[in-house]
Amino acid sequence: MTHYKTPLYGQTAIVTGSSAGIGKAVAKTLAKAGANVTLNYRSSQEAAEEAAHEINTDSDAGTAIVVQGDVGQENDVNTIFKQTISHFGTVDICVANAGMQLDHPLHKMPLEDWEQVLRVNLTGQFLCAKAAILEFKRRGMREDVSKSLGKIIHMSSVHEIIPWAGHANYAASKGGLLMLMESICQEYGPEKIRCNSIAPGAVKTEINKDVWSNEEGREQMLKLIPYKRIGIPEDIGQVASWLASDQAEYINGTTIYVDGGMNCYPGFANGG
Repeated sequence: MTHYKTPLYGQTAIVTGSSAGIGKAVAKTLAKAGANVTLNYRSSQEAAEEAAHEINTDSDAGTAIVVQGDVGQENDVNTIFKQTISHFGTVDICVANAGMQLDHPLHKMPLEDWEQVLRVNLTGQFLCAKAAILEFKRRGMREDVSKSLGKIIHMSSVHEIIPWAGHANYAASKGGLLMLMESICQEYGPEKIRCNSIAPGAVKTEINKDVWSNEEGREQMLKLIPYKRIGIPEDIGQVASWLASDQAEYINGTTIYVDGGMNCYPGFANGG
């Protein structure tokens, strides 16, 4: 990459679940800001390698590697960190993005689907945060690259505060993530570790393509968004890149909602 100092120059980021969608956009935006990036995937190896190739062929971006792993398994998370540290030297930024949905009415929800969503969406974020904090403390402050000892960004959802009928496991995982993030801030803020969440609203990804790709689905989505635009993954990537930089150094223990106003309950715009 070129040698002018970009906001994340000299830093290394891990982005879990980054073979496509929001995770891919976050990884590419962090790299564009100068960071070296580990792209993690669970099963989509080809897509992850293509995303890494896009970064590595951009002369103005950092470099990227690809590491397989299931964030719900502690050994896999440790492997992601070990391979990143072996290749790049350390980790400065952890974006715990991997997540999933298995939707059912509550009274029909199999226990295994409840447990799997919680394992990936909440336990996986705990495991990533734990590994990141251990590396930040082992390595110590690098004042030449950042004012913070390390940065953790949890990918949450507007459903950390908005109930979601038919998706109780997903909403519960995101509500739990809010308390996890705030507790990490409270415990490790004195050591200059910053921990925040990004909460996307409706964003165009493959997961919800069946909704936004047709006119009726788009109209229903837009009823929930005061700004009257469906988000794109790059909207999230830009916020993640800024939040990881020293420009956001005094932001700790908060959620940034990137949702066009969805969390303002637009159904009550005319008195409910």
